[in-house]
Amino acid sequence: MKVTNLKLLATSDKDLRVIAAHLQDAIVSTTDIANLKKSRIFLIQLNRFMWEDVEKGIFRKNKRIRTVLKFDNVISVLSKNINIKNDKKFLEFLTIENSLLPDKSYKIELIFSGDAVIKINAEVIDVTLDDQGSSWESKTAPKHNFL
Repeated sequence: MKVTNLKLLATSDKDLRVIAAHLQDAIVSTTDIANLKKSRIFLIQLNRFMWEDVEKGIFRKNKRIRTVLKFDNVISVLSKNINIKNDKKFLEFLTIENSLLPDKSYKIELIFSGDAVIKINAEVIDVTLDDQGSSWESKTAPKHNFL
């Protein structure tokens, strides 16, 4: 069975919610984050948990795949509670929040566990998620504790 890698484009708030759902529980090393200021591009490579495979049936194996999240037309990038110099640190992706600012640019926040946030200010919502290569089996599925 041939598997086609996921490729998504977001140009609206609704599209960003779809990308956020596919990225839930992705893991990223701080070394896989790049802000290309001159090109006005922000890149982050994540190990995405393939929830879409798990939902197809209970007998499927848990899988992860490398994926690249790319933001175009970036004005600035700030982070909170993230030490880029700590190459042993991994961030666990939770969601994306965004809002339209008074100057008509967008504030897009990548929210990670442990109150870690990457704040991207962009002229427009122009985001792509692009799976890379083949998936691999993951021994465990992410678990969430409910209150």
